[in-house]
Order: sequence, then structure tokens, then C-alpha cells
Amino acid sequence: MSKQSRKFTIKDWDESDRPREKLYHQGASFLSNAELLALLIGSRSLKESAVDLTKRVLNSVANDLHKLHRVSLERLIEFNGIGLAKAVKIKAAMELSRRLTHQKQDKAPLLNSSKLVYQQIRYQISSLGHEEFWILYLNQASKLLEKYCLSKGGITQTVVDIRLALKRAFELNATTLILVHNHPSGSLIPSERDMKLTQKFKHAAKYVDLSVVDHLIVSEKGYFSFADKGII
Repeated sequence: MSKQSRKFTIKDWDESDRPREKLYHQGASFLSNAELLALLIGSRSLKESAVDLTKRVLNSVANDLHKLHRVSLERLIEFNGIGLAKAVKIKAAMELSRRLTHQKQDKAPLLNSSKLVYQQIRYQISSLGHEEFWILYLNQASKLLEKYCLSKGGITQTVVDIRLALKRAFELNATTLILVHNHPSGSLIPSERDMKLTQKFKHAAKYVDLSVVDHLIVSEKGYFSFADKGII
């Protein structure tokens, strides 16, 4: 390959611009998403730097890390320059990031507003490609006791067993329940089924001295709170 046709790699960059040196001297927070991913996967190609490669990958998901987390290994391998080893490293990094976020949230937080509930659950279900129905169990002080996935379903709905939800509440000595499910379509408008299920849940819980205080529908666009709209 002639010098004229050879593209610049990271080794050709000024030392202060190289991701590894930048992280060492300035810290990881100064690196872009593409640079951080480039450090993970590396690159031996003379045609493209690791940063350019990861920029291509990020551009495919509109630079949205939540969407990148959903990309399958098979899809990552389709990118020229990414084999199974690099794809696995990307998936591992995204999963560690997800777990770190959850670990920070799992310290019995106070959930006395729909915004706090959304912040607690959003990273677990907002970007899923299928529907999941979760119950957040709270004590009398509105502190979280447990997040419980009641059921997983298809693209449009999931089967919900209210008896299992109440049984778990008794096991935890919970007094308050918050219902949460996602809409993979991205829509935040409750369906007729969502409305009926909410009322059915509320009435069943009331008979055993439990309280359903809210039902959130979440997606990548945000959330819809039944309580905020005064329909629970």
C-alpha cells in the first residue's frame, strides 16, 4: 500500500489527542463515547482508526447508548472491522454500565413521585423490544422494598397474574404497590386494557388492605403516570 493511499491511524495522531494518552493525563470523563469504545476494542486496520470504526457503530444508533445496548451480537459483527471478539467486548461494556446504574439505585430510595419511580425503573425496561410488567413494592414510608418483574410478554402485551403480585406483597410486608410496564412501540397512551387492568389491580389490592398508588407506562420517550393524570 502506498503512503498516498494509507489512512491515518490513531498512532499518527498527536499524542495529546490519542484516547489512551488523553485518559491517562486528563481522565475518562474527557473522552467521547467513540473514544471510550475504541479503547475497549482496539483496531489493527490500516484503513480506519478504532475511533472512526466506533463512530460508525454509534452513528447507526443515532449516538444513543440505550439503543446500542439493544443491538445484538449478530448485528455488531455485520460492521466491517468488528469480529466476534470486539462485539463481545462492546456488549460486556454496555452490560456493566447497566448494572452500575442499577446498583446505584438499589439503596431503598424514597419513591414519592412519578418522576422518582421513572428514574428507578427506566434503565431496566424503557428500551426493551418486548413488554414487561413490573411491581414496585413500598413500605409505609414510601421506600422501595423490591422491584419485581411479574411477567414478560410479546411486542404488544404480557399476561399479568394479580394473585402472584399480591402474594409477593405479603411476603415483603409491603403496604403500597406501584405498577409499571413498558410500551415497546414507544407510545405513552394507555390502552383500554391498561385502564381496565389498573382498576382491577386497585380493587383487588383494596380487599386485602394494600394500596395501588400509581401505574406508569414507560418508553424511550418518557413516561405516563396514571396518578399524575388523576385516573387511578
